[in-house]
Order: sequence, then C-alpha cells, then structure tokens
Amino acid sequence: MPDQPLGGRRAVVTGGGRGIGAAIAENLASLGAEMHLLGRTEATLEEQVKRLNDQGYLADYRVLDVTCAAAVESCFSALTAVGDIDILVNNAGAAPSAPFHRMDSTSWRDTLAVNLDSVFYCCRAVIESMRKANFGRIVNIASTSALRGYAYVSAYSAAKHGVLGLTRSLALETAKLDITVNAVCPGFTETDLVDNAINTIQQATGLSAEQARRQLSDYNPQGRLITPEEVANSVAWLCSPGSEAITGQAIAVCGGEVM
Repeated sequence: MPDQPLGGRRAVVTGGGRGIGAAIAENLASLGAEMHLLGRTEATLEEQVKRLNDQGYLADYRVLDVTCAAAVESCFSALTAVGDIDILVNNAGAAPSAPFHRMDSTSWRDTLAVNLDSVFYCCRAVIESMRKANFGRIVNIASTSALRGYAYVSAYSAAKHGVLGLTRSLALETAKLDITVNAVCPGFTETDLVDNAINTIQQATGLSAEQARRQLSDYNPQGRLITPEEVANSVAWLCSPGSEAITGQAIAVCGGEVM
C-alpha cells in the first residue's frame, strides 16, 4: 500500500466493533497499523474484523469486559506476549442518563467503571512496555463532557473529567520519553449513544425523533452532529509521525461548541 506511516505498529482499540471505535480501527489500519479490536459484543467485533481483513488489513479481535481488571490484565498479557503494543485507543464507554436526585449507587459506579476505570486498567497494562520501548501513543476518547457539564449525565461527565485528568497526569510522567497521551473530546456524534439520547429526550419531552435530534445538533455551532470518521481523523493524526510534540491535550471535535 502506498502510504503506510504506521506500518509495523500494533494498535489496540477498545469498543472497536462499531461507531467511533470501528471508524478509528479502519483509519489506523489504512495507515498500516496491525489492529487488535476489543469489546464485549463478539458479533460486531467479528463483523468489523472481517471488513478490515477483506480490505487486506491485518486485524483480529478479543472479547473483553474492560471494567474487569483481571480480564484486562490477562488480555493484554496475551497480546504483548507476541509483541509490544505501540498504540492504545481507549474508546469503550457508555452514557446512561438520569436526574442526579434519582441516580443510585449502582448506576454511578457502573458508569465510572466503564468510562474511567477501564482507561486506568488499559493504560496500566501497556505503560511499562511503552516505557521500555521508549515509544507509545495513547489516545483516550473522552467527550465534550470532559470540558463542560451537561444536565442528566452527571456520572458520565464526572467520569470523562476524570479521564482528562488521568490523561494530563500520565502525559507529564511520560513527557521525556517518546510517549504521548492525549484525549479526543467529541461533541454529540452519530453513534448508538446519540440514538439512546434521542430516545431519552423523546420519552421525557414528547418531542419527535427529528426534534430531539435537532436539539442535540443545536449544541454544535455548525448545527449538525459529528461523524465517527471526523473523530477517527483526529486520533489518526495524534498517532502519526509529526504529532510528537502534542501530549496532554484535549482535542475538541465539536464544531466550536467548546473553545
């Protein structure tokens, strides 16, 4: 293939079977990276890997619950047994919504587990080998919820603020090595999460699906939803040669919603 700036690199994407994760996997694969997709739903992972393989890309998958520390450690031990992980994209996440006064402890803990604990577990699993290799690219998919608050998603926003804090701290710890750690912060994006948000708005307000979609689109000054491919392009840039000085940053992909 003509342009392979990531040729020879091995990349892991969590939540890689669909939406933003699938777009990231395809983009990195097109740049030459060997892809390893992780997630909970085998059918979607299998379908995405087949799509990549059919295009001539190297890709495989492993079913993994990223909220389980022991499972993450076991999975990454198996992956690193055959070579270093050069690129880690922490994309797995969920955004349940509820008024704060109705949120129970289980919902709070589950939301932090999938959005924040998982990032810690996966970063911990690769950071030693990256330090030894003096190379690594970690990209954490946060959200504009890491940069501002939204009503009815307090647990999600707290978790994403935590992801950004972790990102910045780890970036400082690895700054003298050829390791960068960044966060990409999408606004409302055309994914299952937005579909769920639209359903929630409809149930709470009686608005039509189109009216609910417009309500979310209006957060973006460009008046539209972000596409998964736009998020993937930012991730690819952070993982490619030429971005070595970019670390500890929150890259907002949101049409100007936050500045």
